[in-house]
Amino acid sequence: MMDWTDRHCRFFHRLITRRTRLYTEMVTTGALLHGDVARHLDFDAAEHPLALQLGGSEPEDLAHCAQLAVQWGYDEVNLNCGCPSPRVQRGAFGACLMNEAALVGDGVRAMREAVDGAVPVTVKHRIGLGQQEDPGFVRDFIGTVAEAGCTVFIVHARNAWLEGLSPKDNREIPPLRYEVVHQLKRQFPALTIVLNGGIADNALVGEQLAHVDGVMVGRQAYHDPCLMADWDRRFLGAEVPVVEADEAWRARIEDQMVAYMAGLPGVPWHHAARHMLGLWNGQPGARRWRQVWSDHRHKALPAAAVQALAREARLAMQASA
Repeated sequence: MMDWTDRHCRFFHRLITRRTRLYTEMVTTGALLHGDVARHLDFDAAEHPLALQLGGSEPEDLAHCAQLAVQWGYDEVNLNCGCPSPRVQRGAFGACLMNEAALVGDGVRAMREAVDGAVPVTVKHRIGLGQQEDPGFVRDFIGTVAEAGCTVFIVHARNAWLEGLSPKDNREIPPLRYEVVHQLKRQFPALTIVLNGGIADNALVGEQLAHVDGVMVGRQAYHDPCLMADWDRRFLGAEVPVVEADEAWRARIEDQMVAYMAGLPGVPWHHAARHMLGLWNGQPGARRWRQVWSDHRHKALPAAAVQALAREARLAMQASA
């Protein structure tokens, strides 16, 4: 979710669900070791519970970045061993690390020692590499990394093809094999196994929770954020009324996001607005509403004009409904 789940996106999602664990976009160890740490790690306190997802392979670098995560107040450090992009492969991390389980174990061990129990260290990965469908490969990977102390594995239920497919195609062409993830839970009952990949609706979330300990939803939740409206009650044990994503509810979420954008210090408001464009999906006039918010001619408007733009977008939606 690089360039997607930035701090503005997470603030928006937190308006919708209070208990769902949110994950940052992948941040490389190099960016934290040699770049602007605050720019990458700052977040709003409302975003908790929040995990920092790291990309890297050198245990010493990972350990240093895990310490930074604790200093900044994150609730989890997650090592990405699932991203198949060529750029990530050139950095020798992401999905290609599944071929180096011992190195991943060394990284996990170093991070765990660095955080000294302050936060959990978790790993996100695929069920395999290339077109080989060998469930023993991912079983052995998890077994090796678990020996280093990792107890939480987020498993994207597709292979990663490191050659011949774009990152987008890698999310669609390799077949989903949920049964492999279910089998991993049976093989490692003491570990927390979270399923990721292809989750399109809440019925499927509930279905998968009968087999695994958790479900991670990425792009579907981004494009259709109202999917998350009732998660706190339905899946996370909150004793709250049923949330109906009706017009009044969506309008309240929009108003809160607009107030947030109007108060952003030194950040163009449209950097945050792009994340809420799915709020009215499926509702009459939603297309016209999105057009107003995404019109490039409005980007020069100051933050003080965002409230007026919100009224314009709502009126345009009502007029075209």
